[in-house]
Amino acid sequence: MMYRFRSRADSDLYMNQGPAERILGIIGKQPGRQGIIEPADMQRAIAALQAAVEEDERARAAGPAAEGGSAQAIGLRQRAWPFVQLLKRSLAADTPVVWGV
Repeated sequence: MMYRFRSRADSDLYMNQGPAERILGIIGKQPGRQGIIEPADMQRAIAALQAAVEEDERARAAGPAAEGGSAQAIGLRQRAWPFVQLLKRSLAADTPVVWGV
């Protein structure tokens, strides 16, 4: 399943199911076919994603790749950045982010 996040403040954001559901879980939203993130919840969601990105980077730095591995998978920072930008723009415009509607 592909997630399509929409907001009147920005372009649509498409994400594969795995990364989208991970991000939704981090911000406390139930993954599913439909949902909404209200502007009142966006600042908390942004902070949760930023904290998760920092934790992910600490874990990646301490993991096997830090011991000389050359291939690095895409980290949470790269996955979450477009979503955080969508949340910031939507918060500034006081408009919700929805998916599946």
